Amino acid sequence: MLFKPFKALRPVENFVGDVISPPYDVLSSKEASEMACNNPLSFLHISKPEIDLPSDINQYSQQVYDKGAENFNKLINDKVLKKEEKESFYVYRITMGNHTQTGVAGLVSAQSYVDGNVKRHEFTLPVKEDDRFNQIKTLMAQTGPVLLTYKDSKDISGIIAKVVKEKALYDVKGPNETRHEIWVLSDEGEVSLLQSYFENLKYLYIADGHHRMAAGSRVALELKEKFPNEVSKYDGVLAVAFSEPEMQVLPYNRVIKDLNGLSAGEIINKIKENGFEVKEVSKAVEPASKLKFGMYLDKKWYELSYTKEVSKDPVASLDVSVLSDNVFNKIFDIVDLRKDKRIAFVGGIRGVKELEKLVNEGSFKVAFSLFSTPIIDMINVADSGNVMPPKSTWFEPKLADGLLSNQF
Repeated sequence: MLFKPFKALRPVENFVGDVISPPYDVLSSKEASEMACNNPLSFLHISKPEIDLPSDINQYSQQVYDKGAENFNKLINDKVLKKEEKESFYVYRITMGNHTQTGVAGLVSAQSYVDGNVKRHEFTLPVKEDDRFNQIKTLMAQTGPVLLTYKDSKDISGIIAKVVKEKALYDVKGPNETRHEIWVLSDEGEVSLLQSYFENLKYLYIADGHHRMAAGSRVALELKEKFPNEVSKYDGVLAVAFSEPEMQVLPYNRVIKDLNGLSAGEIINKIKENGFEVKEVSKAVEPASKLKFGMYLDKKWYELSYTKEVSKDPVASLDVSVLSDNVFNKIFDIVDLRKDKRIAFVGGIRGVKELEKLVNEGSFKVAFSLFSTPIIDMINVADSGNVMPPKSTWFEPKLADGLLSNQF
């Protein structure tokens, strides 16, 4: 069973605006504390419970997970959250600016993830995966959904189009000027039909939430082993799946702290030697096509165009790989993007002005803007069994925490 309905734990309608929160991993503890300090119903008290403990607490200590469980149970006991009565799918629409995407929330099979039918494109970090594992196991619930995508299906789209003609259960403003709408699909015939359409898909792809998926699967498999007579109860990880054309990917830009002992002129010459045309321009560069890059150096913008033939390998052909292999590696001696402390990554939602700011302030010496990685490139990498370089994709808008949880 690839994707199935569930009985969501969700806010009572009149509390939804207070409960809805940004995902746990886009805020620092300080930011979360400031956002939730005057709102005891904010889901940040569950997803970032260190905000309710002394500031010197280790965020990975069991005390933090226990506090999250205490806060979670309080919302349940106070009847702020309620459990759905029927197994349901949830149609989830997010709007941000001019972009709208509509998908389906349900449980993705942990066994399908283990078997490779739920494909990944990133490695996970053990410390982050263990953090989510401990959080899920302590709460006995998954509270942060995985973002999935799939190759377009007219059958699934047809059911979604029918559901959204009805009045939404929730229509609530979320973080970063987003709008979140949710419809409950509980009719047994429609649920069964939608589930069969998901079964017809060959694969689902993790877009965002690799640590949540890995951790959720670990918990599910552990519980299945512990309770072998209740396998179906535990074989599921909370997720929202959107078709590939619905998804919006923004660039993931790069900034570097030093010039590796080179002058600005030497950097430009070496970039030319490594296969790029370099042109100074009068305004910030936001690349509009593949193999085009922007560089902000010495308070000047340059447009970089890669002119050499590109490998047909799905990873090596990515813009992030072309830039890493030919510029970061050869010129800046930055080989391991995960470990090298001289490089940092700036999500595209912050824009190219943020790159200028970071360089002008002196925190970094040079910035690079990229074209957003097409979603089909991510799928091709996943289909090849490979992983993408770190920080290759930035998905917007983000799913909210608190709207739908999966309680075991």
